[in-house]
Amino acid sequence: MTDINSEIKKTIDVLKSGGIILYPTDTIWGIGCDATNADAVKRIFELKKRSAEKNVILLLDIASRLSSYVREVPENAWTLIEYSSKPLTIIYDGAKNLPTEVIGEDGSIAIRITSDEFCNKLIGHLKKPLVSTSANISGEPWPKCYDDVSDEIKNGVDYIAQLKLSEKSQFQPSTIIHLKSNGQIKFIRH
Repeated sequence: MTDINSEIKKTIDVLKSGGIILYPTDTIWGIGCDATNADAVKRIFELKKRSAEKNVILLLDIASRLSSYVREVPENAWTLIEYSSKPLTIIYDGAKNLPTEVIGEDGSIAIRITSDEFCNKLIGHLKKPLVSTSANISGEPWPKCYDDVSDEIKNGVDYIAQLKLSEKSQFQPSTIIHLKSNGQIKFIRH
């Protein structure tokens, strides 16, 4: 069994050097990088053969970090995050302190507060949000487990986290809502 702390150290080294990773999240296997590194984000879009107009999700370890990346966090966001029983990605208006590569054309940003221990520790050590996009070529099915990830993706990343390689994911991709500045909610993906 792989030690989580040694995995975090190896993964952090890759992220800090501008690399991209393949890793298990609180939902499905994802491709990630330091969300503040525009070049690394561009590499993820190239690997996925994905249009740069499509948004990516950012992971944070704790909700209190939201105000570092969102101009004005609507009051009901805190309740939604606290009481959500399954992974919830919220699209916020008014992204800040992030490269344009992760911000929607309308200035929005999609963020999920992750409950996964590895992701939480990784983000805590990195002290920056982590990109999380499904580990698949754009248009192909998302991977439910590591074995579902294509060789093209595995060979295209700089590091594969050596955790949960034989586990099946217990979750689907996250629920996504757009939370407007006035508190209005629009469901994007259930």
